[in-house]
Amino acid sequence: MRLSVTSFFLCALLGLTGCDRTAPSAEQAQGSKDTATDTKAKKENFGLESASGMQATLRYEFAGQQAPDIPFTGADGRDVRLSDFSGRPLLVNIWATWCAPCKAEMPTLDALAAIEASEMSVIVISQDLQGRKPVRAFFDETGITNLEPYIDPENRISAAFDHQLSLPTTILYDSYGVEVWRVVGGVEWDDQEVARLLDEAA
Repeated sequence: MRLSVTSFFLCALLGLTGCDRTAPSAEQAQGSKDTATDTKAKKENFGLESASGMQATLRYEFAGQQAPDIPFTGADGRDVRLSDFSGRPLLVNIWATWCAPCKAEMPTLDALAAIEASEMSVIVISQDLQGRKPVRAFFDETGITNLEPYIDPENRISAAFDHQLSLPTTILYDSYGVEVWRVVGGVEWDDQEVARLLDEAA
């Protein structure tokens, strides 16, 4: 991935100060959470460009916000909430099958889910109004095997963000369900530079 000059220095800094993703003890939880939120809020947005030409923006202005407690639907029809994944970092990709960059980055998200399986949860939530059928067809056609086809045909997730989300948007939450950063646009998620950014979640 080719990053901007600003992102180069940020990634270099992250490489030197990468944090352990293991959740802190209960005694340290609140202090760690507050310190992390204060640090993230001061970071600046910057551009990302993948070797394939996909472009995105890493955004920090929403850092510190709690994940919305909105239900979406699992592969077996059950209601699922982001809070169900609490206790370790969570990467949430909001996408649709009609979105070209969403589809382009999905195989790399699938690869990332396998790479990070022991460290964090990686989920993708479709905004397709037709529900699971187009999502399942795309997963089968593309060979997606590590991601569950979560769906949100009523766009409740989008509504929770005041319908201001561009697709694709991918949000990193820490172990407490607090936003660390979000990427607006498509990237290659199995890239080493992106892996360094994932280390920002405690």
